[in-house]
Amino acid sequence: MKLGCCAYSYRQFLTSGEMTLEEFIDRCEEMGLDGVELTAYYFPSTAKEYLHHLKRYCFSKGLHIAGTAVGSNFCQADEAARREQVQMTKEWIDHSVTLGAPCIRVFAGPVPEGHWEEEAFQWAVACLGECAEYGASRGVVVALENHGGITATADQVEKLVQAVNHEWFGVNLDFGNYRTPPAEYEQTAPHAVTCHAKTHYRNPAGQKKEVDYAQVVKIMRRVGYKGYLNIEYEEAEDPRLAVPRFAAQLKALL
Repeated sequence: MKLGCCAYSYRQFLTSGEMTLEEFIDRCEEMGLDGVELTAYYFPSTAKEYLHHLKRYCFSKGLHIAGTAVGSNFCQADEAARREQVQMTKEWIDHSVTLGAPCIRVFAGPVPEGHWEEEAFQWAVACLGECAEYGASRGVVVALENHGGITATADQVEKLVQAVNHEWFGVNLDFGNYRTPPAEYEQTAPHAVTCHAKTHYRNPAGQKKEVDYAQVVKIMRRVGYKGYLNIEYEEAEDPRLAVPRFAAQLKALL
């Protein structure tokens, strides 16, 4: 397995302008990571020249661009809104090609008020299937994150994977977003094409618990997973201090 970091881990600094994507990449180089996940929210430009610059910058630092990430919502009741989300995702699939990123992280979305989960499920399946087909045409894997809404449980995620049923579609397994590990990790692991490593999860009682990464590594190795664990830090401590410490802990396990 390889170790990377999501730009989202440094969101407060990237959003405020205190840190650039290049400076985020510098920090990942300093930590001796293998790659980065570049979150769409923090790009100052998507002009081809800038994307080429970032691609070369990562290459010069010895880092892969492991993937991109968008905040899609395919469960919106309005069809035009869903079409906008599909179009945005396709545009970021194109940006991923320019960056040399092999996959893109997407969300499915929550059930909108006044509608049923099965409706939202059908909308999401149609959108995800279209995005996966477009990803296939561009050589980019679409990775659905278990991220609440209609992907809150491993059963829901597996149902979506089976319904989309596409070679270029898989799961971004986020170890902090399930409530009942390790069973849900084990259920989803065979579908994982990339992963997010948070430090904590919340159990069914809402209590914050540390993710057992020794256990995670065993589960992922058992299914033959060789992809990325991308650190996605969400706790209150300054990520400039916490992320390097967490990275060192994960490195020791890998």
